[in-house]
This record gives sequence, structure tokens and C-alpha cells, in this order.
Amino acid sequence: MLYEIRTYTLKPGSVPEYEKRFAEAVETRTKYSPMYGMWHTEIGPLNQMVHIWAYDSLQQRFEARAAAGRDSSGNWPPKTSDLVVSQESDIMLPIAGMHHHSGVQELGGVYELRMYTYPPGATGGVAQAFAEKYAGRHGVYPVGGIWTSDLGNLNRLYQLLPYKNWDHREQVRTELREKGLWPPHTEARAVTQLVRHMVPAPFSPLR
Repeated sequence: MLYEIRTYTLKPGSVPEYEKRFAEAVETRTKYSPMYGMWHTEIGPLNQMVHIWAYDSLQQRFEARAAAGRDSSGNWPPKTSDLVVSQESDIMLPIAGMHHHSGVQELGGVYELRMYTYPPGATGGVAQAFAEKYAGRHGVYPVGGIWTSDLGNLNRLYQLLPYKNWDHREQVRTELREKGLWPPHTEARAVTQLVRHMVPAPFSPLR
């Protein structure tokens, strides 16, 4: 399985309108392949929408997107182009043992998306280290996903971490530190880090 993460930067103040228009079209799109989740940024780079879609293969991605665009309803793609400033798409692969969430999952109102870029050639070892610690981290509170980039912006590790609320985030992080469960130790050091704190869209399966 592979995952696509799409990051759209919107005009300031247009997030509510974007979500409204997307909600009117998303049922058409999900007839052809399921959405994994969708959020807007609350802290970090603002006015951004982040979607994640899961596919069996790049061919399935191509076929699902094409079929949605041909749907007789005419609802896809959503009529949002006037709100969008820029778009970015990357293909990600899950770390070994990652749990794939199916359907609606009520995991919380705050999602943390951590994106680390490593030196070329280092992400394989980093992914292995995270995979070895994954079960302990997931056991304290479910992980949304951990991936490495495969196409697009390379040498990246993505962590999607849900929390019930801000207080719950601090509780989980404290428990992980005290038990020595997280974060994993790696010899490689990230050369850049970016963290987004996000709120799920009303129609997001992960919310």
C-alpha cells in the first residue's frame, strides 16, 4: 500500500469556504477510492489543507482519479481553484508494521504532523528505528501513521499523531518520555524539521 499526501496553501481566510465546497464534492471522489484523512492547519504554516489518500498502487491512484473526474455528477474536482495559491503532492510508503486505519476513527481534535528531512540515504535506517519502537508508541495512544517519502520531496519521514485535545497531547508525551518509549534513537540527524498542528475537517475519516 502507498499513500499520497497533498498539501494545498489557500488564500488567507478561505479555509471555511474550501471545506464547505470540498464537502459538497467528496462523496463523488470517495466512490472510487477512500480518503484517509483531511485537516486544516491551526499552528505552523497557516491557511493550509492537508489530505492523505491510500492506494494499492500508483496505477490504482491514476485510475481512481481519472474515474472521479469522469463521474456523471460533474462534482469532481471540487470548485475550489479560486481559493488555492499552491499545491504539493508526495507519495509515501508506510514503515514496517504500521497500522492502517479504515473507515471513520474518532481519535481526537488535534493532529500533529511532523515532517523531518534527513541526509540522502539515511531514511531507511531511520524508518527501521521507528518501526522497532512503533508498537510501544501505538500502544500508549494510536498513531495516525508513519511514512517515508518515495516520490516527490525525498528523504523525508512523516509522523501523524492524533490527540484528544491539547492537554491529552501533554499527557501522552509525558508518559512516553517517562517510560522511555519515544522518540526512537537514530544515528542520523534531521537536517530540517517542520511541524503542523491540525484540526480535522468535518468529513475526514480520521477525526
